[in-house]
Amino acid sequence: MKDDRRALVLAGGGITGIAWELGMIAGLAELGVDLSRADLVIGTSAGSVAGAQLRSGRPIEQLYADQLKDAHGERSTRLGRRMKLHWVLLGLTPGPEQKARRRIGHKALARKTVPEGDRRQVIESRLPEQVWPQRPLKVTAVDASSGEFVVFDNDSGVSLVDAVGASCALPLIWPPVTIGERRYIDGGVRSPANVDLAKGYGRVVVLAPFTGAARRSGRVDHQVEALGPHVHVAVVTPDANTRRAMGSNALDSAFRSDAAKAGRSQARLVRDTVAVAWGEPPS
Repeated sequence: MKDDRRALVLAGGGITGIAWELGMIAGLAELGVDLSRADLVIGTSAGSVAGAQLRSGRPIEQLYADQLKDAHGERSTRLGRRMKLHWVLLGLTPGPEQKARRRIGHKALARKTVPEGDRRQVIESRLPEQVWPQRPLKVTAVDASSGEFVVFDNDSGVSLVDAVGASCALPLIWPPVTIGERRYIDGGVRSPANVDLAKGYGRVVVLAPFTGAARRSGRVDHQVEALGPHVHVAVVTPDANTRRAMGSNALDSAFRSDAAKAGRSQARLVRDTVAVAWGEPPS
């Protein structure tokens, strides 16, 4: 029996990644391809914020408009090449993948960053609704102590704010998030998108500001291949114009508005590719 269930995968990508994803979703909706109708939304890091916003019930145009607001006074931080290289080297720790994730987690636990409570307030401010949506949403994270990959949803007994906060806890940049007796870091430590969670869905659209990973198993293209030959998949990444609009620092809120506008503009270029994968007629 043909499976036409649809999964939307939203990958990590910082503040500008959230904006680009919501701009893309708004642009596609205007063109007749409504990704908010997904049977499942999977969010990793920035994608968990965009996913929670999309599932909040707020109009897509309102979510987009929020990305265009003046970023004055918002906290930004620097994410440079040196930090990215450090993550790659930690991720290439010899041995099982979980061991590498555990090493990253231990580094994150030892790092002094901003107070965890301050960071939680930031996450709260980004969620229009702070309760789990009725429609399926999965949010990814990694146990900082064990390196175990975890997936939070409405049945996890974890608040949406904590789940999204954990998924966005970029190691060495933001503090690990405490949930019960455990602490968690960014789901992107395993994969920027965790596309494999869409296994079993016949139609999959992936919006990914970043697609690479230290290990092949975490890369978007590898995980897409593993979904199987009969799955309709569209992977959308920023084009050259969008990358320029997003700037070189994904955590700089000054580029948020430009990133959202670029995503909306780029939607025109990918509309038919996404429509085919989503089961909608081409233009």
